[in-house]
Amino acid sequence: MKRNNTNLAICKGIAIILMCAGHTEGPTLLMTFIYLFHMPLFFIAAGYFFDTKYLQDPWAFCKKRFKGLYVPFVKWSVFFLIFHNLFFKIGLLNEQYGNWEGGVTHPYDWHQFCQRLVHIIFSMGGYDEFLAGAFWFFRALLVSSIVFLVLYLLLYKLHRWLNHDTVPAVIAVLAVGFAWFKVSNHLIIATIVQGGIRECWGVLFFALGVLYRRHESRIREHWAQTLLYAAMLVVGATMGWQGMALRIEPHTVATLPLTGTIGFLMVHSIASWLDRHDGRAKRFLVYCGNNTLYIYIFHIISFKIVSALKIWYYGLDWGQIGCHMVIHEGSKNDVFWILYTIVGTAVPLLGITLYRRLKQRCAQLQNPAMIK
Repeated sequence: MKRNNTNLAICKGIAIILMCAGHTEGPTLLMTFIYLFHMPLFFIAAGYFFDTKYLQDPWAFCKKRFKGLYVPFVKWSVFFLIFHNLFFKIGLLNEQYGNWEGGVTHPYDWHQFCQRLVHIIFSMGGYDEFLAGAFWFFRALLVSSIVFLVLYLLLYKLHRWLNHDTVPAVIAVLAVGFAWFKVSNHLIIATIVQGGIRECWGVLFFALGVLYRRHESRIREHWAQTLLYAAMLVVGATMGWQGMALRIEPHTVATLPLTGTIGFLMVHSIASWLDRHDGRAKRFLVYCGNNTLYIYIFHIISFKIVSALKIWYYGLDWGQIGCHMVIHEGSKNDVFWILYTIVGTAVPLLGITLYRRLKQRCAQLQNPAMIK
């Protein structure tokens, strides 16, 4: 089936904006609502683009995944590692103000620097928790997509009664079953940083993305369904259901597959409507969706701009610029979360746009024949 790249780009654009909003510590109900589905949406979108041609050449798939996930992870984790102590010197980080749980970060000595560098390269961990704290996604998507491929190969070859329609469904069931077994027995996967629960969910939602693409033509979208999905998510948020958190309750094994799926269907329906109505909103969301990498990498440090404004507005201690991810004081009651979301999305996009134009201009100066 021909895939709809524009529609999925809009979905990813919406998801990355929701991710920025989710990191702003805004109103509790809104944050819970967002977390129920915004990260599953990325894994479903990745699964949507899975091609069965890689069953004949799995190494090509692995190579593509490593190039698209491992390489940028290492590149930008090392970048923040190198500048970590500098950020302390200029005041963007400090040892007094930290995250919402009271944890703070410290300057690294030589041993800590080297240990984190080794951890980054060999475990996809060790990244700067306060400036690159969202980098777990790179590892989770890399591991889950490769695990999905391995399971697909094993099931497809071992059981001839399984076909391309049933194999992803079986993998989804296996992922949920393993997640339940893991959570109910308080197990961790020691070889995966953070224990592997997010990778379990990644396999599930990646498989659901594959299934969605195969049955996309049979799925009908209607505004009433979209409203129903939104209402269900609001109910889930009111009941305090969880997203892809590290520490989850056993009931999340039942609720997250539901909220992740209906959240994707809701966003996909909205994206389909936008796709049919060309305009600035559509073009902006497509651009966001095609540049999620840069928003993902730089949104936290971009938040510092708004934190500085909030410090000035309320007359707070300048040291609060080091809060992770945003200034906690008043975050549940004021509207700075809106500004954090706008800046966290816009500044990385502006940066990459200016960089590309500058690069193009330099290339034109070096090769005048490129200038028309």
